[in-house]
Amino acid sequence: MTTDSVLNRRAMLSWLGAGTAAAALAACGTSAEAKSYPVQFSDADWKKRLTGRQYHILRGRGTERPFSSALLKEHRKGTFVCAADGNPLFSSDTKYDSGTGWPSFWRPLSGAIGTSLDWETGTPRTEVHCSRCGGHLGHVFSDGPKPTGKRYCMNGDALAFRAG
Repeated sequence: MTTDSVLNRRAMLSWLGAGTAAAALAACGTSAEAKSYPVQFSDADWKKRLTGRQYHILRGRGTERPFSSALLKEHRKGTFVCAADGNPLFSSDTKYDSGTGWPSFWRPLSGAIGTSLDWETGTPRTEVHCSRCGGHLGHVFSDGPKPTGKRYCMNGDALAFRAG
């Protein structure tokens, strides 16, 4: 857990009061970091396996600059996979240009992702993480296209592309 997330939780606890806060935190669930995943490595091993940018996003829950990902312009048929463990996440058939500057999709592959409540900005958002390694991928919003109405706004550095 990052220092900022601890501070956000403390601020929320003092704002809500102890009794209400306990119920709210229980309803929110835990972060992806607190769960156990099939693919696990020590922090030192993750740092060896990933580039600095990938580590910042996938393990540190960071965000890349908008319009900085080469995957924005990736339009071939294929699968977008987790850059940390190769887990297939999104079909190219569900990718679309959201205009936000991050690769966006309207539906993940079945069982590919997990979600948790993210309070990092002080406003609740739904964080998306890899179901196999727990790596932070981005967030999902309810302003996407049909048929789901969802916008899975992913960090390109958290993804790799496999053509085919």
